[in-house]
Amino acid sequence: MRPIRATVIPENQSVQLNRSKVQHSMATARPSLRALYPGSFDPIHFGHIDIIEQAHELFGSVVVVVMYNPTKTSGLFAVDERLELASAATAHLEQVSVISHAGLAVQAAEQAEADFIVKGLRTAGDFEVEQQMAHNNQAVTGIRTVYLPSRPDLGYVSSRFVREIAHYGGAIDHLVPAPVAGALRRKHDADQK
Repeated sequence: MRPIRATVIPENQSVQLNRSKVQHSMATARPSLRALYPGSFDPIHFGHIDIIEQAHELFGSVVVVVMYNPTKTSGLFAVDERLELASAATAHLEQVSVISHAGLAVQAAEQAEADFIVKGLRTAGDFEVEQQMAHNNQAVTGIRTVYLPSRPDLGYVSSRFVREIAHYGGAIDHLVPAPVAGALRRKHDADQK
């Protein structure tokens, strides 16, 4: 067991941390951890990107997993299209990869050699659903789930709402990255012909 080192700070002094120095020392002091971020991503939107960026900052490496059920033919975009859109949306982040997986998220985590599963939370309702899943995942495999709160300005964004707004020709550029907006417009233009 490593000895614990403590620094005693006099009561009348405050401590100010330089965030960039702390992040740099954290990044150089320990190896990168890998987080797995599972979802259907149909389509990926700025709320998802926010969680991916937060996970990237915390863990260093993120595997985005497009989850699907091969026995169902549901979804607006095919799995290959979702992979392509998620890859384009995360291209600005090093150490972020995008894969697909049919099956359980814990199996994808094991396959990707992930240290944690990451889930974004928008509301208390999200917590209720995710907590039950997290307990099951830990009971089955021992992997832990880390919850990341969405940015308040993105807490209302969902793939279902994005699909519906796009279907009726509403503005979506503030909800999704440009490649996704273009793909949604092409898909809905083709459906109307």
